[in-house]
Amino acid sequence: MPLTDLDVDELVGYRPELPEPADFDAFWRRTLAEARSHDAAIKVERVTAQHLLSTVEVDDVRFPGWNGEPVAAWLLRPRNTTGRLPVVVTYMGYSGGRGLPTDHLFWSAAGYAQLVVDSRGQGHDTPDRGVGDGTQWVEGFMTRGIDSPDNYYYRRLVTDCVRAVDAVAELPGLDGRRIVVTGASQGGGLALAVAGLAGDRVAAAMPDVPFLCHFRHAAAICDDGPYQEIAKYLRWHSRHRVEPAFATLAHFDGVHFARRATAPTLFSVGLMDPVCPPSTVYAAFNQYAGEDRSMTVWPFGDHGGGCGSNPPVQLAWLRERGLAPEL
Repeated sequence: MPLTDLDVDELVGYRPELPEPADFDAFWRRTLAEARSHDAAIKVERVTAQHLLSTVEVDDVRFPGWNGEPVAAWLLRPRNTTGRLPVVVTYMGYSGGRGLPTDHLFWSAAGYAQLVVDSRGQGHDTPDRGVGDGTQWVEGFMTRGIDSPDNYYYRRLVTDCVRAVDAVAELPGLDGRRIVVTGASQGGGLALAVAGLAGDRVAAAMPDVPFLCHFRHAAAICDDGPYQEIAKYLRWHSRHRVEPAFATLAHFDGVHFARRATAPTLFSVGLMDPVCPPSTVYAAFNQYAGEDRSMTVWPFGDHGGGCGSNPPVQLAWLRERGLAPEL
């Protein structure tokens, strides 16, 4: 995939004028207050033996998310540790769920606890019951409930992700002062949203090749990946609803969440990424409110970014900020 976006010098200074919805903050205060009004208990079941792991403990966690509905997660941590561990809350890429615990052994091998959050309707263990008029393109999630911000799919998913951070305080052995949120692609966009909404409860955010940023620009230039769902919907089904659709999407744009996020952050970007073009990533990064912000650039990276080369960069970055477990 050749370079098809802005050149590097343009990306570094790219700060598009994106007007915010007037009710952005009120919308999210109301949304999270509604979710937190439900008092469903967190359920934790030890399932290590089922997965034949000898150095990692695994718990199957169900915590209340949107509307108090249970959201599935895996909690992994190294065995035989004492004290409270820093915890990496991990959100999943588009169309993926939490999978199996054996898919997620990196952070526990490095000494961290990890909470792997299922994506409602995308994973097998957290259904999406939905709301609204059922408006959506025939495939995917990008236009599900796009008739209004209240009905939009990502209102429910982002709420689940914030509630995962809330759940950390009730899970034993985790250090609520050292919560790191991360994920790649959709997971990166969700980590960015949580960093903007959860405030100082997030100690660091690491969005990798983040999705859900600069929606209108992405829908106009992408010829691969989920942003195409928006373009197809507006082209074939709702030609006269372009402005209302983007008014809904503006309530979920990572650029607006970035303006509210203050935790130290480490982004990554692939300059040959056809799914989340570099300009959409830099649009959020360049407006991130926190002073401690870094970008790992993979010049020949596609949507995989740095692939297996990225986690060691993250480990070193966290250690520099005092967020590493005791060795």
